[in-house]
Amino acid sequence: MTLALSAQEKKVAPTSLELYKEIEQADSIMFQAFNSQNMEKFQTMFTEDLEWFQDNGGLIPYKTVFENFGNTFKNENKLSRELVKGSLEVYPIKDYGAIQIGKHQFKHTENGKLEIGTFKFLMIWQKKDGLWRISRVISYDH
Repeated sequence: MTLALSAQEKKVAPTSLELYKEIEQADSIMFQAFNSQNMEKFQTMFTEDLEWFQDNGGLIPYKTVFENFGNTFKNENKLSRELVKGSLEVYPIKDYGAIQIGKHQFKHTENGKLEIGTFKFLMIWQKKDGLWRISRVISYDH
């Protein structure tokens, strides 16, 4: 088998516009809760077996993730998140959900100065009983 033939055999699962819009909407709902510091709603957007991988922090367990967000929400430097336009990619996962890849910006004011950081992420969304929840997060390029 030649390399060219192998490349032709590669099959990529197509992303429907419906799936793309569902993940775009779920992302929007999650970060509306984040930006309004609605911990109750925000936490419902994740599965209880959540694994969060961060390049600088390693594997962060569910309990620690939400302790960290609770502390962030108490901070006076209100942190907000915005998806970078044009960065959203969505791919189906058969019989499970979807992969979301993109870039987002986090903004807050510190010492009177607006701080903006742009980071890459990958999220695994699980669709169960008609509801979308994130089961895995990979946050990188900090």
